[in-house]
Order: sequence, then C-alpha cells, then structure tokens
Amino acid sequence: MSTTEPETKRRKIDSVSNAENDVANSSGKSSSKDLYLDTINRSMLDFDFEKLCSVSLSNLNVYGCLVCGKYFQGRGKSSHAYFHSIHEDHHVFINLHTLKVYCLPEGYEVIDSSLDDIKYVLHPTFTKQQVIQLDKNLEYSYDLNSRKYLPGFVGLNNVKANDYINVVIQALVHIPRPRDFFILNDFNSGSELG
Repeated sequence: MSTTEPETKRRKIDSVSNAENDVANSSGKSSSKDLYLDTINRSMLDFDFEKLCSVSLSNLNVYGCLVCGKYFQGRGKSSHAYFHSIHEDHHVFINLHTLKVYCLPEGYEVIDSSLDDIKYVLHPTFTKQQVIQLDKNLEYSYDLNSRKYLPGFVGLNNVKANDYINVVIQALVHIPRPRDFFILNDFNSGSELG
C-alpha cells in the first residue's frame, strides 16, 4: 500500500516538531509538555516582602517557589531551593533578580509565555503615559486573588509593627512628583528616566 501525500506531509511535520523538541531539551530548555506549570499556585505568591532566603536569610541568588511562595537561595545540588524541591515536591522556581524560571531538581530553564503575568507582578514597569493616567483612573483592578482594588490605594504588609511608617509611605505615594520618580526609575539598572 502506498501512502498518500497528506499522510507524508503529516509525518514530516511530526518529525520536524519532534526534532525541535529534542533540540530544545538538549539546549537546557524544555517544551511545555513536560513542565510542572500546573502546580503553580498564584494565590500563594506575594512579592512585597524582602527578597531573603527563608533558611539562610541571604539576599544573594534568591529564588521564589511558585508553588508555596517561599524564598530560597541557589539552585545547585546543595542549595536550599534544591532541597525544598525534593522534600516538598515543588518544582517551579523564579530567580527574583533575573526573572528566569527554572524547574528543580532537573535544573532546566522554563520558557513559557503563561509566566509573563508573574514576572510582571514581580517587576512591574510603567510608561510615562500610564503614570499620568494613575490620577485619572477610577476603574477597579483585580489582584491575583480576584480581589478588587483601586490602583494607588493598595495596603502595605505590616511586618513587625511598622504600621506607623506604612501611613507615611501611603501619604507620600499620593503626591505625584515623588510617586512618579520612584515608579519611572529602574533602580536595578542604575539608569534614571527623566
């Protein structure tokens, strides 16, 4: 029996996509078929706290577990994040500085557009036009837990009775000049937007 032309084309397409997956896997990157992305729990993520490892209290090379929301240092075989991935069966971690996502203990980088919302919440960026609209916006937005809030009127976490300074910060963010300065400057790169 001879194969028809559509069947031959389908086989070629399947072999090309399998070859692409093999190349992606061999380069350290993975296809979305074998990821643990379904274990990510967005309701547990809160990036407002200081980026410190919950075990070593170090701020160097810190990863956030996207399943439970805790922070751990490193991703090597003797790191706190690695041990957490094995003991708790949590596999998806984000580097809190570079915003790269990795699966542990395997150690490969995850590249998937479904993670863009988490990366944006971790490091939000605004244009000058968006900042100008902050004072004019009267529409509610929704957080990752589907709770309504009016942009610019979000509460701050109370860590060890710091509510007195929270009041001062809340007052300052309603003054356009200092608020715009801190929103529009990228302090990680050291460059200032004028």
